[in-house]
Amino acid sequence: MTRRDFIHKWFVYALGLLPVWVLDAYILPRYPLWGTVPMLLPLAVAAVAVLEGAYSGTGFGLAVGLLWELAYPGGFGGQVFFLALAGMAMGAVSQYALSQSFAGCLICSAGVLGLLDLLRVGLRLFINAAGLTALLQVAVPEFLWSLAWTPLVWLLFRFIYNRVGGTKLA
Repeated sequence: MTRRDFIHKWFVYALGLLPVWVLDAYILPRYPLWGTVPMLLPLAVAAVAVLEGAYSGTGFGLAVGLLWELAYPGGFGGQVFFLALAGMAMGAVSQYALSQSFAGCLICSAGVLGLLDLLRVGLRLFINAAGLTALLQVAVPEFLWSLAWTPLVWLLFRFIYNRVGGTKLA
């Protein structure tokens, strides 16, 4: 893959991230289900990491984490680190233990969303922001509602991968 092809590939992945981010930031928060809003950015990291592998998943996770921190208020920089590690882990797991398929993406998405919600619940328990029952009443529906968007995100990034990903060039 030439340098130009490499830049083209990641530019197209960035363009694919744009509708996911618009949904995540501007459209879905207007229509909460069960009082929660889904998180689509971790799903995008999971899809690209499953398709492209650990190294590319790390880089994409780093970029998406940076977007998340810059676009949403109240960030502390942890999402950059978390999504980079999650991209690396999901890419490695999908390369060596799972298949690079929708089932692998669904498992990886569930893992990253579950870990993210676990960290959020743990942090809020640590600072005594709310009780465990109240936190779980938000975290569980958020996890399920986010996971329901996995097929759409997978199809988008699978289409991009088929066009510009891997060793094939369009």
